[in-house]
Amino acid sequence: MKEAYGSACKVCARPFTVFRWKPGKRARYKKTEVCQTCARMKNVCQTCVLDLQYHLPVQVRDAVLAKEEGGGAELAVNVPESDANREWFSQQHSRMLEQEGAVSAYGKTSDSANSALLRMARREPYYKRNRAHLCSFYARGECNRGDECPYLHEMPRDKDDPLAKQNIKDRFYGKNDPVAAKMLGGQKKNQQRRDGKPRGPPPTPEGASKPKPLPPGKKPPLPPGPRPTAVKETEEETKA
Repeated sequence: MKEAYGSACKVCARPFTVFRWKPGKRARYKKTEVCQTCARMKNVCQTCVLDLQYHLPVQVRDAVLAKEEGGGAELAVNVPESDANREWFSQQHSRMLEQEGAVSAYGKTSDSANSALLRMARREPYYKRNRAHLCSFYARGECNRGDECPYLHEMPRDKDDPLAKQNIKDRFYGKNDPVAAKMLGGQKKNQQRRDGKPRGPPPTPEGASKPKPLPPGKKPPLPPGPRPTAVKETEEETKA
């Protein structure tokens, strides 16, 4: 369904054409949340406000770009938050994209940044994003619709859970996004785990002498204990 100027953009508050659809039988209706101009400025989806190429939160993508480009945040488009500056910025950005041959700044990533983002990208569709909203009557124990209830019968998240507090503006600007903070924290832990793994042979303890190399053709001495023949004879005696 298409509705011209059906809603205000969640970022710039300007009216825009809204598209609404149902992705599946048991899924909820979804619609575009931000206007096309704002979505093109950040190269994000108009509905989920995730990066179009890597399907990552804006905060994660911009953090990886700044790190891989040596701190060069010029590839991360910083959209002004004030109304007047954002209006001027959107007009300039729209004019740039309409010019022949103009491409978004996010299309100029280096090979190292592209590889790092691909390692973090989601490789399969995330269908849970299309699930229905939680049923408030079920949370209170008052829902009597059973299987005919169009809402999800699950208990809501704890109020203290950071993932329970999400909004579109924070996701768009890449600030205080709890989903991005969780992904970046997990990546940091994995990096620390990889850096902490020992590489190569274990270090020689202090005061211990290093083993001398054997001359060519000489075999190393056998460890203390019974010889292989003695072990074989012992096994035969046990069987007998």
